[in-house]
Amino acid sequence: MELPKDFLEKMKNLLDEEYEDFVKSYHENRSHGFRVNPLKISAEEFKKISPFNLEKIPWVKEGFFYGTEDRPGKHPYHEAGLYYIQEPSAMAAGELVDPQPGERVLDLCAAPGGKTTHIAGKMQQQGFLLTNEIHPARAKVLSQNVERMGIRNAVVTNETPARLAQRFPGYFDRIMVDAPCSGEGMFRKDPDACAEWSPENVAVCAARQFDILEHAGTMLRPGGRLVYSTCTFSPEENEGVISKFIKDNPNFEIEDVQVYEGFGKGRPDWISDGASGLGKTIRIWPHQLQGEGHYIAVLRKKDGDEAGGKLKYAKTLSDQKVLKSYYQFTEETLLETPKGEFLLFGEQLYLLPKEMLSLENLKVVRPGWHLGTIKKNRFEPSHAFALGLNGEQVKHKWSLLSDSREISAYLKGEALTAEGPKGWYLMEVDGYSIGWGKLSDHILKNHFPKGLRWTGIG
Repeated sequence: MELPKDFLEKMKNLLDEEYEDFVKSYHENRSHGFRVNPLKISAEEFKKISPFNLEKIPWVKEGFFYGTEDRPGKHPYHEAGLYYIQEPSAMAAGELVDPQPGERVLDLCAAPGGKTTHIAGKMQQQGFLLTNEIHPARAKVLSQNVERMGIRNAVVTNETPARLAQRFPGYFDRIMVDAPCSGEGMFRKDPDACAEWSPENVAVCAARQFDILEHAGTMLRPGGRLVYSTCTFSPEENEGVISKFIKDNPNFEIEDVQVYEGFGKGRPDWISDGASGLGKTIRIWPHQLQGEGHYIAVLRKKDGDEAGGKLKYAKTLSDQKVLKSYYQFTEETLLETPKGEFLLFGEQLYLLPKEMLSLENLKVVRPGWHLGTIKKNRFEPSHAFALGLNGEQVKHKWSLLSDSREISAYLKGEALTAEGPKGWYLMEVDGYSIGWGKLSDHILKNHFPKGLRWTGIG
């Protein structure tokens, strides 16, 4: 890999005696990892059924390195949402958000969904998670990952930070800002980032990051935690952005958090006239542990205005007649009916997270747990509904083995031969939900989404 000359010169000046070790790391194989999804299975239980060569990632409870010969993205467990493939260093940021069940949490720059799914696992389906992405195509990928991981309390938006800040002042307990950056820390993982790098782009990124952070700060409640992260080494985008933000917002301070032994400290000496506390921020280096480059700052809002006035909540479905087919389906199919505040988005039925504010005039991709479609007084369950359930919640289930021909056939969209009562079945792989099937006349009709079906695999 050929690294940009200006980048190498810059790093040589910054790192001094560490520079040679830093450059050597680019000629070594990078580490691969995933996080087990605690909404589906514990890390301990997953280890018992894992077909992969796993090694624990020390800084993340549910994180594992996997072997270069493993292909977890091509395994049925991936479709069942048992884990999320993520760069190991990047997992540190989600861990430091440390959300608690029942809190209001925002992931502001969220696609493709690594930190969102990490946060959701810790929230345990309780509270309100708003996850946002400004680019429409990436927001769609984010929404798909929210679905695959069986997350029920998340709303996905496709908005600017400025418009969200107008709607949610002083509202969130925790905010994650994984800011778009020059990507220096990902050169080994993504060679395309090398070609796009320039000193000018670093400056553009730093200005954009500060603007995003300013909007995020207005949305945090007093006493709340904001985690800022980048995957770059550039002091302008890291200590520089945090220093300017702390100086402009004296009601924020940098928190001193416990970190893993191999993590480095922020470098206030790399910028001029830095704010106090920059040494408490975190730098992760590829020559010091198994992971790519990352920077993390954990901020606490000391005081400010709480979300005040009369909060405007989302308009929910009041006509219970519309829900008749939904209740009929749940009575026939489930042991307990999911209840709460419903929203009909065209023909699509959603169950909203508790205390969700109005999203009127905002671009919404997914306004909660997608339950299914109501069309001509008929309800058809969604893929998201299946992935948010488990076998103990349904009357009928059909479990397939992960190494069987049948699971491969199901994921390719094929119908299966089966015996049993007519109706909807929760399809499982080794006991974990993966989609729907509908049994009639000894044929289990396939309802695995066409856009997700496997081709030429297995």
